[in-house]
Amino acid sequence: MSDEDADVELEARLREQEYFRPPSKFVGQANASDPAIHDEVGEFPEGFEAYAELLDWDEHWDETFDGSNPPFFEWFVGGKLNASYNCVDRHLGERKNQTALLWEGEDGEQENITYQDLYREVNEMAAALRDVGVEEDDVVTIHLPMVPALPVTMLACARIGAPHSVVFAGFSASALAERVDSADSDYVVTIDGYYRRGEFLEHVEKADTALEEADRDPQVLCWTRHDEVHDSADVSDEYTMVPELLEDHRRETVEPVSRDAEDPLFLMYTSGTTGKPKGCQHRTGGYLAYAAATSKHVLDIKPEDTYWCAADIGWITGHSYIVYGPLALGTTSVMYEGTPDYPHKSRMWEIAERYDVDIFHTSPTAVRMFMKWGEEHVEGYDFDFRHMTTVGEPIQPEAWLWYYKHIGDEDAVIVDTWWQTETGGHLITNLPALDDMKPGSAGKPAPGIEPALVDDEGEELEPAAGKAGNLIITRPWPGMLQTVYGNPERFIDTYWADFSDTDSDDWTDWNYKAGDGAVHAQDGYWRILGRLDDVMNVAGHRLGTMELESAVAEVEAVAEAAVAAREHTEKGEVPDVYVVLREGVEQSEEVREDIIEAVEDEIGAFARPANVHFVDDLPKTRSGKIMRRLLENISNDADLGDTTTLRDPSVPERIREQVQGD
Repeated sequence: MSDEDADVELEARLREQEYFRPPSKFVGQANASDPAIHDEVGEFPEGFEAYAELLDWDEHWDETFDGSNPPFFEWFVGGKLNASYNCVDRHLGERKNQTALLWEGEDGEQENITYQDLYREVNEMAAALRDVGVEEDDVVTIHLPMVPALPVTMLACARIGAPHSVVFAGFSASALAERVDSADSDYVVTIDGYYRRGEFLEHVEKADTALEEADRDPQVLCWTRHDEVHDSADVSDEYTMVPELLEDHRRETVEPVSRDAEDPLFLMYTSGTTGKPKGCQHRTGGYLAYAAATSKHVLDIKPEDTYWCAADIGWITGHSYIVYGPLALGTTSVMYEGTPDYPHKSRMWEIAERYDVDIFHTSPTAVRMFMKWGEEHVEGYDFDFRHMTTVGEPIQPEAWLWYYKHIGDEDAVIVDTWWQTETGGHLITNLPALDDMKPGSAGKPAPGIEPALVDDEGEELEPAAGKAGNLIITRPWPGMLQTVYGNPERFIDTYWADFSDTDSDDWTDWNYKAGDGAVHAQDGYWRILGRLDDVMNVAGHRLGTMELESAVAEVEAVAEAAVAAREHTEKGEVPDVYVVLREGVEQSEEVREDIIEAVEDEIGAFARPANVHFVDDLPKTRSGKIMRRLLENISNDADLGDTTTLRDPSVPERIREQVQGD
């Protein structure tokens, strides 16, 4: 059978049979293979004790859940533990010589860091932090790329009870300064530089500029990418060099600080499209328990696995599913410094083959990128994933199908996952051995999670009615954020006020507002429509950008698509489509008509795009999310606003010039 015939057959299967069964060999070995897990964890709140029991505790909790002061809920009250101990020390007895982190630098450098190595390095860094004055509860801002120094520093902070605030390395100096000030941080950890597409980026310069802009005057600790400061990097004499500091603490050990379950483990700032970033504060006990349990049940991680989450630790996915969850389970994780296409577009599969990766975790954005490059870049590499994950945004059925066939070889289970920085871990996703895969759907609620839909007035929609609404979570879970750092009023206003009775002392009257639109289908599966500002009203029809973009992606010539709402005097809003074509495909009126026809066929004539714009790239954040807000501004001839946090800030202006010339 030719590749073309195979594609046709697989597409036919998708049309006729909306679900895909997990492979029997996967089901037979899965961590979560008993449907009773939903009932057991669903016993609120006691069911979540099974999650906490995955960890080692210094002192057992007295109360599983305290909801007496909503929405400031508490979990595993009275319990004490240390996250660093749970991710490192407790594994030494059984697997001290097992690899914890397989790190690959962009320049080909490799490090095999065992749990014993990790123990030594974390202890030395913890001693170094104490040496410069870091005390328990001091917030340490970490501005590091994907190098081993990043997880080592995080775990060292956790060891001494100092919450960390990791700022994505790609963020600007201004973004770093803003987060340093917001977190009241007196310590910043950076590095001289790192590699990106073959070039050494002088990262320390951002710290220099940030200190000029910040109101605070933090002490700066600087790692080096190599044994010595890179020739091109100019490191201030006022900065404390970490390698020299570590020399003073060789082989030193630091007793893990026993932290209350409710003590903060870290802050994670959301990038935010408007207003100042929000410092989502996560607790030690509930967060770590939830990250570990979802790593085990959703990602099916086992200690003997080689697992690769191809995200950046600078985002919540990297916190939960590179550092804390997998290391708490004692597995081997891959870390990669560079980009997926350097020095060639097969780099990911080369690494997967080299390390014999079992579980692969990436984003729909990356999958669409792989699609755009073509399957020829995957062919010839010998890797065999049993489990694949998507995270960060809804995945279109067409991208799911390509991922299933060309990356999973129609033999791996795929889980889509819906969650947020604020939730700490997966909330809506299938347990892979228990539920059929449904392309384009996030799946069913994770054990113990109770989502619902409400209209704009807060009235609950009938379950499984197939209608779009505002997604809420009706009861707490251990991984949820504690508060917005330093701003409890903003915490209530942002996440609770719209759909809760804020005058009530009864926790059952409080509903977490996700900020996403969703549909609960008749089969019980949940489909996420995207952020509420990514839902448009076309002639009275509430349409998610995902629905429209999925229809556009039906067209073979399309590599990526984004839809923005344009104001219309009669219809309220109409969709404008921005399209990136696959390599080798020329824009034409024929392709334009194919796109319009696909939308009309899939959704209806009322959803017909007003405009189809062919563009070279789409505006994306550094984590890869498409910034539809900017496209909407372009469609409505509005000011673009701040674009400095984009991966390529020049993209929106290029699109604007192109659109005005169309």
